[in-house]
Amino acid sequence: MIVISHRGFWFKEIEKNTLKAFERSFCNDFGIETDLRDMLEQIVISHDMSNSSCLTLDDFFALYKRFSNNFPLALNIKADGLQSILKEFLEKYNVNNYFVFDMSVPDALLYIKAGFNVFTRQSEYEKQPSFYNEACGVWMDEFYEHWIDEKIIQGHLENNKKICIVSPELHKRGFKKEWQEYKEIFKKLDNDDNLMLCTDYPIQAREFFNV
Repeated sequence: MIVISHRGFWFKEIEKNTLKAFERSFCNDFGIETDLRDMLEQIVISHDMSNSSCLTLDDFFALYKRFSNNFPLALNIKADGLQSILKEFLEKYNVNNYFVFDMSVPDALLYIKAGFNVFTRQSEYEKQPSFYNEACGVWMDEFYEHWIDEKIIQGHLENNKKICIVSPELHKRGFKKEWQEYKEIFKKLDNDDNLMLCTDYPIQAREFFNV
């Protein structure tokens, strides 16, 4: 299983989506989930509305290249129409181990048409993932209740989809019980390269899942 640090490896809320959190994540060999949106004709890193203090995508990829260009990147698309600029930077920094997700469906179809690695979504509100056949993976989210089980995970893997599960603490829920369940499922399925967990606690996840 691959551990993805949610907005980097941070200790304080203020560190989320900062160079410090990203550098700490790369130093510990974790992948990263982060948020992309536009500001003044460029792409910046920001979950909420952007401002002048936001890190640019250029600076983020420069840091990525300095450490390695092999860590998986989950790029959460927060605004429509970023395809051309994003493609330019992916090529500039030779970033291949990434996927984009969470954009609107019309925008997602443009990413697919342009040849991006695109994940679809599945949650208790999105039981039938959109553009499933075209997607290379599934972002699996549990907002209020636990519904992800072995049968669902195995079905996606059999359809040659990668999977990234959102850990419960991202939605302010306890995570230990579900981690134990996932650990048993992942061990049984033995498909570590295609299974990811996005978490606020990457060190604990590494130790718990023995990865």
